[in-house]
Amino acid sequence: MKIAKFAFGLICLAILASNIVTMSRWSEARGVYDDICYLRQAHLFQRLGIGGLNTNAALDYDHYFEGKLKEIAFAEWQDPIRWPCHNPMPSGKIVMQYPPGTGFLLALFPEGHQVVPLYVAASLIVCGLALSGIAMARTLPSVFGAGLFGALAIYLMINPAKASYSVAPTMALCAVAGFLTALWLTRDKRSALLIALIGVLLGASVNFRLPNALLAAGYFIYLGIAFLKVRTPSAFVQGLGLGLGVLVGMAPTLVAQAVNAGSPLATTYGSADVVAPAFDFAVFGHYLRDMQFVLIVLAIGSAAWLLRVGEGRVRQVAIVVAGNLIVNLVFFLSHPIFTPYYIVPIAMLSLWSVSFAWLMKPAQAQQAAALRREPASLGVPSR
Repeated sequence: MKIAKFAFGLICLAILASNIVTMSRWSEARGVYDDICYLRQAHLFQRLGIGGLNTNAALDYDHYFEGKLKEIAFAEWQDPIRWPCHNPMPSGKIVMQYPPGTGFLLALFPEGHQVVPLYVAASLIVCGLALSGIAMARTLPSVFGAGLFGALAIYLMINPAKASYSVAPTMALCAVAGFLTALWLTRDKRSALLIALIGVLLGASVNFRLPNALLAAGYFIYLGIAFLKVRTPSAFVQGLGLGLGVLVGMAPTLVAQAVNAGSPLATTYGSADVVAPAFDFAVFGHYLRDMQFVLIVLAIGSAAWLLRVGEGRVRQVAIVVAGNLIVNLVFFLSHPIFTPYYIVPIAMLSLWSVSFAWLMKPAQAQQAAALRREPASLGVPSR
């Protein structure tokens, strides 16, 4: 089994190294509108500090964004109303539509060399958790499962994560949240601080993509039903901790919306970007032909499998994952827009949660067995 762990560890590290080599060749001027908009947000943070939350086009008095538009041969670079990723607000300001998280992370690195370090850092987090899963495995099948999933998760940091700069940090965050979810639900005593931390992470994901708010849906459903069943102070505190954590995590987006759109609850997206639900079989067909469909099948299959074979606290993870999958899939599959990364966050959060829940089960079983043997070793007859 040690040989298998070593082999899968090397495979994960080899994929990581290959990814880093590939990332090092990426250009920050590949002609994608989203890219230069995220870079503009990063430039604002580097130039204005916390004032970078204000994305008013009037702040481009150093002509940074105009220069980026010229680089990609954007014809209407002089007219802010025509700028990509920007929308006019009722106040008259023209602001960026995206939440500030991705731009903030890019701003941590030197201008001109921001994207590659961001992706490398996110990949290192994912690889670290993948290696942790392999190390935690206590049976040969679990080693193979953890190894194969870890290799897949690291590979996905190239494709489809490259589709948008917001995907890389979201993937890393989902990996950490998945681990903490399994830790929270498989413990004998569930910590309110731990679920609050999970809430902070899930709320922070909203700073990368607004639809990431749905990643917390399954947790709220689970804790809401649990409180209605038992009506205990501890159950209420768990739900309160999650809610406060989510609010704290997404606070930067709420502040940015207040600054740019006039209210924390007002969106900076234009009417053309807000699409009403409507099942579209053409869009569904796109998902069937995309890597996301494989991830959807894996997420649903793993949750169903854990519901069937999981016991006790481990099974609770599958219940949270199942509720989360239902809400997110209904939302995304009912919206007539296809993007190569829309369903990736919920799929990866689900897979990480199920994977770590199963890997934590053997350790608990061993501890229980040790406790049963302990009385006998002390000369006390066991029951």
